[in-house]
Amino acid sequence: QVQLIESGGGLVQPGGSLRLSCAASGLTFNNLGVGWFRQAPGKEPVLVATNSWGDRSPVYADSVKGRFTISRDNARNSVYLQMNSLKPEDTAVYYCAATVRARAFKTDDYNYWGQGTQVTVSS
Repeated sequence: QVQLIESGGGLVQPGGSLRLSCAASGLTFNNLGVGWFRQAPGKEPVLVATNSWGDRSPVYADSVKGRFTISRDNARNSVYLQMNSLKPEDTAVYYCAATVRARAFKTDDYNYWGQGTQVTVSS
């Protein structure tokens, strides 16, 4: 019954923008930490951004700082990843995830996962 559903991925040219959404059912993001991971083919998922519960400051991977923004909309029980100035290196499957842990930075820290949405940055 717990579901995290990502959406908003697709094809975009370098320099473009995408806004990924993650809607939750069966749980609330309000008191959970949330994160976005991305996984390139044949690679392990890596953290892109995380925003812990308790209104802590978000943490971003160095590769996306200044370009990506993680946010929440508690009324819609959703989290978002605004991605600007996209680069081909950003191409990956993006996953949203949630955790009961106060701080979480690796995949094992997260116990709820979405199905992923493909982001392809290419001319």
